Amino acid sequence: MASHGVSRSSGTAVRTEEARQKELQQIAAYKDLTNVVNKKIAEKEYTLDVLGLVTKLLNENPEYYTIWNHRRRILSALFAGSTAENDSNGSAEQLIQDDILLTFALLRKFPKCYWIWNHRDWLLNKAESELGADTGRQLWAGELQIVSKMLHVDSRNFHAWSYRRFVVQQLKRLASTTHAQTMSTKTLTESEFDYTTKMIKTNLSNFSAWHNRSKLIPLLLDERNADSTARRTLLASELDLICEAINTDPFDQSIWFYHQYLMSTLSPNCPPSDQIVQDLSNSERQKYYEHEMEYIREILDDEADCKWIYEALLFLARAYLEVEAGTKLFTTKDMRAWLDELNRLDPLRRGRWRDLADRLNI
Repeated sequence: MASHGVSRSSGTAVRTEEARQKELQQIAAYKDLTNVVNKKIAEKEYTLDVLGLVTKLLNENPEYYTIWNHRRRILSALFAGSTAENDSNGSAEQLIQDDILLTFALLRKFPKCYWIWNHRDWLLNKAESELGADTGRQLWAGELQIVSKMLHVDSRNFHAWSYRRFVVQQLKRLASTTHAQTMSTKTLTESEFDYTTKMIKTNLSNFSAWHNRSKLIPLLLDERNADSTARRTLLASELDLICEAINTDPFDQSIWFYHQYLMSTLSPNCPPSDQIVQDLSNSERQKYYEHEMEYIREILDDEADCKWIYEALLFLARAYLEVEAGTKLFTTKDMRAWLDELNRLDPLRRGRWRDLADRLNI
């Protein structure tokens, strides 16, 4: 079976008695090691030797989050006892570099383990306080390259996307508090927006890339000091992008989610900070809804069995009715027909469709 296009090992092979005994020995060794580590931590034995045992344990099982907590206790104690002049393995700089290498190696094997990402976040924050803001900034800047490598392997790893947003926030924070000549926050937002474009064009079915794009748009408009014309231009380009994507693969769920996001920014109930265009009149909203509905209805000629089309049409119909009580663009009969198609194509969600019918009063 595959996850996001990344192959997993298949099937369970029949084990020999020798293999079973070997596995039992490994389990026993793992339990013994766990007991030793927990005992030494309980005794507050925060040494390099115990750190090595913790490293061994985490290489066996990085999902054991308690052991990550143990590691941070040991590192904090070692940091407190280290000096900048100390070139031994116990110096703060060496300890941090070693852990950066450790977590990267683990992420290559376990890219969706929360605790590895969490520890890396803690580690880089510690680097700032232990090694200074300039060193911390350099390390955070290098994280973008690390995350890019992770996303090259699995472009839809939402852990990596979430961490990427966090790294960008840290770089912006540091840029605002240091005098270092580094990438401006404006350039950083622009480059991240371009990165989502690149990743989307590589693989349209990328929920995380579309989601990241939606988070960047308000920042982009704010940092550009975009006026009304510029905001309308951006909205038009985003609608062109998503319509091209819909035309390419209308059965892709992630595309419709982004389309719904764009349409939601048109609503008069959308918070001003989230609106792409902030000075729309109701008549302008109607025109946007009409244009999208007409375009989507055209796709039905070739893709009558695509449930996302009917959901989108009903979403647009509801949005349209918020700004226009009556319309000849569609009828109640059309809406009922779209609901009937949803019941036919997705019968497991009949309760949801009944809910939707009640909200639309049809």
